[in-house]
Amino acid sequence: MTTARTHLEAGDVSSPATVKVWDPLVRIFHWSLVGLFAFAFLTGDEMKGPHELAGYAIAGLVAFRIAWGLVGSRHARFSSFLYRPSTVAGFLGDTLRMKARRYLGHNPAGGLMVLALLAAIAAISVTGYMMTTDAFWGVGWVEQVHEASAFGALGLIALHIGGVIVASLEHDENLVRAMITGRKRAPAPGDIA
Repeated sequence: MTTARTHLEAGDVSSPATVKVWDPLVRIFHWSLVGLFAFAFLTGDEMKGPHELAGYAIAGLVAFRIAWGLVGSRHARFSSFLYRPSTVAGFLGDTLRMKARRYLGHNPAGGLMVLALLAAIAAISVTGYMMTTDAFWGVGWVEQVHEASAFGALGLIALHIGGVIVASLEHDENLVRAMITGRKRAPAPGDIA
């Protein structure tokens, strides 16, 4: 078994070398958030108790991801994937031409998406909590912001999935598998680690 693993990591023609990118905590966070958001979105008003519990779990995940973005592993840290707006715009332009550089961690658009999703989900969590308090129960604007944030997050998720598909095709790389295994193809010349 050690020989096969060493062989896979070292790479050859049939199995290129891979490197660890996404730590287990990032992967657990990601897939837990996927499942909990889907559950919370689908239950809405129909299952108030489970919906609220999912919301609290999501809020905990967001708090964890913010902390992990400050002190976590290399590719989990915000400092590794926050770029200037001009860099993001240039990357998106290159992506439209299918000529964007490959990034080992989050690319500039992916980094921006992480921030946008965290902000949208934090807004959902805060307004969801507010709706459970005496001070804000039944207040129209809180419910409207909660619902708008949920649908906004759904739109961001659609963009995120589209970006994953485009980047996977553009760089001949299965990014979904990478978020499951934590490993990506080793960097080639011209890639950004």
